[in-house]
Amino acid sequence: MNEIKEETIKEKWFKIRSLFEKRFNKSPDLSAILYVIGMRELGKHQTEFKKEEKVRLMHIATCRVLSTSGHYVLKGLDSKDWPVWELVEKLPNQDMLQQELYLRHHIIHYFEEEELI
Repeated sequence: MNEIKEETIKEKWFKIRSLFEKRFNKSPDLSAILYVIGMRELGKHQTEFKKEEKVRLMHIATCRVLSTSGHYVLKGLDSKDWPVWELVEKLPNQDMLQQELYLRHHIIHYFEEEELI
């Protein structure tokens, strides 16, 4: 049963990567996917960002996707209309690979929830 679930997760991750490859003509890494989710969550039609803003976009995306498990709660918007998230439940203590897989699962859930896949 777990093998079937894992295969489904791999298939869904491949679908997400394929969407990015079709749209941007590049194979995305996790950071690129988070960056685009952050832009989507920001909701502005801005396409150029400073380096620190790009980092913030990835943080926004990470908070948003992890909010489905109750790790973060949206507190509102700051003075520049950027989302402000608050950590309410610590993340599990994991090594780098486990962290990436945890994020991937949440990204898949985000794409399903937003009806993008």
